[in-house]
Amino acid sequence: MTAAISQVASAIEASFADLATAAQSTTPTGFMQLLSEVGSPATASGASGSNPTSGGFSAAPSAAAAATVSSLPLLVPVSTAAGQAAQQTGGAAAAAVSAAESQLGDPYVWGGSTPATGFDCSGLVQWAYAQAGVSLPRTAAEQQQVGVRVPSLAQATPGDLVFYGQPAYHVGIYLGNGLMIDAPEAGQTVSIAPVGNPTEIRNVAAPVASGQSGLAPVFAQASAAYNLPPSLLPAVASVESGMNPQAVSPAGAEGLMQIMPQTAQGLGINPFDPVQAIYGAAKLLSEKLAAFGSVPLALAAYNAGDGAVEKYGGIPPYQQTQSYVQMVMSKMGVNGAG
Repeated sequence: MTAAISQVASAIEASFADLATAAQSTTPTGFMQLLSEVGSPATASGASGSNPTSGGFSAAPSAAAAATVSSLPLLVPVSTAAGQAAQQTGGAAAAAVSAAESQLGDPYVWGGSTPATGFDCSGLVQWAYAQAGVSLPRTAAEQQQVGVRVPSLAQATPGDLVFYGQPAYHVGIYLGNGLMIDAPEAGQTVSIAPVGNPTEIRNVAAPVASGQSGLAPVFAQASAAYNLPPSLLPAVASVESGMNPQAVSPAGAEGLMQIMPQTAQGLGINPFDPVQAIYGAAKLLSEKLAAFGSVPLALAAYNAGDGAVEKYGGIPPYQQTQSYVQMVMSKMGVNGAG
């Protein structure tokens, strides 16, 4: 039995080595067809499928070998190549790759970010890295602002994020050997595909340190992503929560940026996660700045609500809101709230 398993494992490894090679010379659609023919997670779980006998792949295994394979625990296809390489690197990147591979076959769902809901592309990335202890913002464009740029695909390592578009409209997790795992689009599932030509590659495996100094890169990245004054987000965090990611106000506002639960739900963020909170606040402040035309009015709307600013045609005559605007502007190094 041990010898049979060893033979089957060798055949599987050879097949997927051929598969990785073939991925370099076929289209993503054609590659996914070949992958489904070799054996997807659904096939291994009992769904119907077939193995190719030509086209550069190893011949189909015998009936006995196939029966042996079906009795083994499910292995994600890249475990013998990219998965092993990722494990050798250790740390968060390997853990994120492993987490993402565990969701192979899950449906694409726009806005999905958990195994229970299914995933969109950035939701899968965020979830996988969360399992590795690394907090990432929610959207592909926001994730593109995090971490360290990798100069080329030749220098990419398993766990790096591969982005498409500027700003990014799609993201996947690099597996090595020219392959990535991603949640492609509606009607498809979390799957493995060729990387192709990504616009940008970034290493995001380093965890974010807590405290103002540790969050400084996140503030800077979120400010750049939403075209905000660099000092605005740290000033808001300081006034709102005293830089405490676990703060809860008497009114129920939560986290570093003191976002109300219903607002956080609408943004699709966890307000107690400092990275998500910063990007959520950046989005809100960017929208309010566009709507009202100045930082003081955007701050007033962040504090008292858009309706109050619209009602009074400026900063509302609430002492708390007026003091809040003055305090944030002061921390930004700006005199006055005009």
